[in-house]
Amino acid sequence: MELLKDKVAVVTGGTRGIGFSIVKTYLDNGAKVILCGSRKESADKAVAELKAINSNYEVEGIYPNLVNAKEVEETINSIAKKYGKIDILVNNAGVSAMDSIYNYDPANFDKVMNINVNAVFYAIRAVAPIMKENGGGVILNTSSMVSLYGQPAGVAYPTSKFALNGMTKSLARELAKDHIRVNAVAPGVTDTDMVSNLPEQVREGIKQTIPLGRIGTPQDVANAFLYLASDQASYVTGEILSVDGCART
Repeated sequence: MELLKDKVAVVTGGTRGIGFSIVKTYLDNGAKVILCGSRKESADKAVAELKAINSNYEVEGIYPNLVNAKEVEETINSIAKKYGKIDILVNNAGVSAMDSIYNYDPANFDKVMNINVNAVFYAIRAVAPIMKENGGGVILNTSSMVSLYGQPAGVAYPTSKFALNGMTKSLARELAKDHIRVNAVAPGVTDTDMVSNLPEQVREGIKQTIPLGRIGTPQDVANAFLYLASDQASYVTGEILSVDGCART
């Protein structure tokens, strides 16, 4: 059963890790996907990897500057013109840092906020009128468990994700009348490249903090994004869905 058959989805940060798994899962469920990378090389590489898995995937790679509001709007409009619609927007692109507040460079704080908050606003602002005209749509944001529980350092990241949660809940109310659902997924520790490269002793220590006893996979998170994008979640909006193995620390 293809849960997203003939849907058109745009996924930012779609070249690796969780984003790549979201793209592949959407493709496996019948969607046409436009993935956004930070560079042409990374976008092209991701598309080539996907085509190697299944040459019938309808996938395209682009690399807009997500913190340039005008460029984002032009990109979204060009996608809608090419495909006739945009059904799903996944705002997955993000950056983090672990700077201590005692030496946190304000420029680095601004960088995190620009990518994690401003860029999401620019994309939603551009896509909402298109979805409204099309009769509705789905907007999904990648939050984080630290938006709910904080972290020991790097205050910009949890701050940005807390702001993202507020944006999600507020826009869910504002856009509901136009049949646009807005939700977020808050992953916990996930087995992306950074976590995979940790020493086994460190990984075991992480597992001890997770009641389900394992580190999450990108597919675990992608499954949540699939559910929320599909008609199975047609009555779900304004939610922050935790996918963290109950690691409430």
